[in-house]
Amino acid sequence: MRAVTKHLDEKARSIFADLGYTVTDSGGEYLAERKWRSVHVTPAEEFDEAPDSGEYRCFVAWSEDVPDLERRLEAADPDYEWAIMGVDEDGDYEVACHRNAA
Repeated sequence: MRAVTKHLDEKARSIFADLGYTVTDSGGEYLAERKWRSVHVTPAEEFDEAPDSGEYRCFVAWSEDVPDLERRLEAADPDYEWAIMGVDEDGDYEVACHRNAA
């Protein structure tokens, strides 16, 4: 069991804000905007299915959950560019995988 000091959605919001994005809540996910790019940020702690719209999406998951989430997204084959950011308990993160829209 993971000891959680900060919820995944708070970490996702904080990471994008630290990267210089303006972050707004969009009902269960966030819209991160900077310059010309808008990214839909989805905390994937309880990921059920891939959203069906968006040009750019970043799913934020706990590091150990990244492989399963990647398999599920590849199986869903969404029609948008997506990335998965793996976050550990200390708040360190890494873009674990990235796929361009087909």
